[in-house]
Amino acid sequence: MKRRLIGLVSALAVTVGGSLAAAAPAHAATPAVMITKVYYDSPGKDTGANSSLNAEYVQLTNKRRTAVNLKGWTLRDKANHTYKFATDLRLPAGKSVVVHTGKGRNTSAHRYWGRSWYVWNNTGDKAFLRNASGGLVDSCTWTKKGNGYTSC
Repeated sequence: MKRRLIGLVSALAVTVGGSLAAAAPAHAATPAVMITKVYYDSPGKDTGANSSLNAEYVQLTNKRRTAVNLKGWTLRDKANHTYKFATDLRLPAGKSVVVHTGKGRNTSAHRYWGRSWYVWNNTGDKAFLRNASGGLVDSCTWTKKGNGYTSC
């Protein structure tokens, strides 16, 4: 009985007034950078034209109050197609960067994978965002075609 009572007391928090209250559950911290949108099915037919490839993209958003340097971070799909942020990219607090599948000129708000065919599967896939150490930061899954995009 004593062991059971100790377990019960450890699951409760004592407030300043001396009364007992249930401890709040721990929640996972919001990732520094989140996958906020995946446009996995660009409008129109999948012809492989660069404009169509660039309409397929992933949006990443910095959810912190300070800038995050994405150098060395990777974005990949279930088939292991991998985009790497090879150079410094300081993503300011609250701002987003869009990673397009096709070719283009990289800016602070738009990055280009440089691929000549689509990455994201229209009928279901998963995007993984990993930091420079390889740790999983965020992921986003869709399992059906839907509207051609998903908000994560």
